[in-house]
Amino acid sequence: MSVNPDDPRVIRTRQQLVQAFNDLVREKKNFYSISVHDIAAQAAVNRTTFYAHFQDKYDFLEYWKTERFQKFVNDRLPEDSIFNAHNLRILIQTIFDFLVQARQHSTPGDKQFETIFENAIHKKLHRLLLKWLHGTNTQDISHDKVEAKALVVSWGIFGSALQWSRNTQNRSAEWMVEEIIEVVLVDLAPYLD
Repeated sequence: MSVNPDDPRVIRTRQQLVQAFNDLVREKKNFYSISVHDIAAQAAVNRTTFYAHFQDKYDFLEYWKTERFQKFVNDRLPEDSIFNAHNLRILIQTIFDFLVQARQHSTPGDKQFETIFENAIHKKLHRLLLKWLHGTNTQDISHDKVEAKALVVSWGIFGSALQWSRNTQNRSAEWMVEEIIEVVLVDLAPYLD
């Protein structure tokens, strides 16, 4: 893929492809039956253009889910939000809400794409935590330690939310968020003011 993701034409084309895919999902109600040909035709671009932006349908699906998750997060947390306990709680609750919503709109045939979607969400969560932790005033903590902390905490949050979303009968999302925040804040205390 040799396109510049910051080029306005690239952004516009990707928006067209995402909108086309959203329209097709609303029409067909699943992911698995939508082909690259369907997406390109709906977006009024040729398949070559699609492949200039994405390696394949799976690459596109990861991008699509990442964009949906980013929008979901941005609706609750401004992009310039800083790391604090309040914003962390909002982020954790947002992950729970997003996973619940995703499960509600998933069909049995879409199960094959779960790993792609889960990886996309976790990557975005990890990057946000990394950005937050790097933005804190902790000069005495090494870069490697910050990276490791963001990785462990992101997996702890995401893994807990994912497991809960697969079996919600036992505990409420609110209860889970409080339990996670209690554990995570102990680990992240050095990064808080």
